[in-house]
Amino acid sequence: MKIFIAGHRGMVGSALVREAEKRGGFEVLTATRDELNLLDQSACHQWLAENKPDQVVIAAAKVGGIHANSTYPAEFIYENLVIATNLIEGSRQAGIERVLFLGSSCIYPKMAPQPMPEDCLLTSPLEVTNEAYAVAKIAGLKMCQHYRAQYGLMYHSAMPTNLYGPGDNYHPENSHVIPALIRRFHEAKERGDKEVQIWGSGTPRREFLHVDDLAEACFHLLDHADPPDWVNLGVGEDVTILGLAQLVAKTVGFEGEITTDPSKPDGTPRKLLDVSSLNETGWKAKISFADGLAGAYQDFLATLDSGTARL
Repeated sequence: MKIFIAGHRGMVGSALVREAEKRGGFEVLTATRDELNLLDQSACHQWLAENKPDQVVIAAAKVGGIHANSTYPAEFIYENLVIATNLIEGSRQAGIERVLFLGSSCIYPKMAPQPMPEDCLLTSPLEVTNEAYAVAKIAGLKMCQHYRAQYGLMYHSAMPTNLYGPGDNYHPENSHVIPALIRRFHEAKERGDKEVQIWGSGTPRREFLHVDDLAEACFHLLDHADPPDWVNLGVGEDVTILGLAQLVAKTVGFEGEITTDPSKPDGTPRKLLDVSSLNETGWKAKISFADGLAGAYQDFLATLDSGTARL
């Protein structure tokens, strides 16, 4: 079985590669940006036609936190739209019958019911701070849905909640909340700071899934004979941002005060996924949050030591 994992160098893609290797029976196809520019339509279509994988998992994306999404919306909508259309249509032209497209829980409305079921998609406005990224991911999901209906191809999607784990991006401004907090609290501990301030009021609630659980869930869906057109991937539990900061501080060993900055944006008030559809397929998350955070911090320290941290 040949499987192409697009975006294999990212946190999600590298977890998918690890899972494929753990399971065995896969010839994993990958391509670096120098080898294949996913923004180049003709190059994508040619690569897929020549390599002819049995399955394609679209984990490649331009990603970032609130600051990055708010600052670079044009890049977020353009790059993510192009990656999705190039790989989905290129797979169809190459005769590839199975594609799994990975999106994000931010596709759902800002004021969606909590927990968010799959059928609340497009029922009311999106959160403005990540609208560009969300629209691109909705487009990819809808492409897979309509290609499946019209062409009879098994193209389907998975919408993960917030992810964390080995291989994350720790950039001080453009990273997601967990790696940003890990770096901030680690550096504060190293300097001996007495206080760390976090963005926003600290009251929004977020759900977090370990990337190794995500990878296992993706292969579970690929093994499913008739998966839903799209399914939420999450744990079904959430925590406040302030509570998260306290957990990260404890994991890192920072003992100072944590303060909030309400002048900074909070984003969506709550994003908890309804994971009943996923659970009905026979899969549930396994990695506890405490164990996952501890492992993520150890990975951060290891990459700092080796000089490979994405800073």
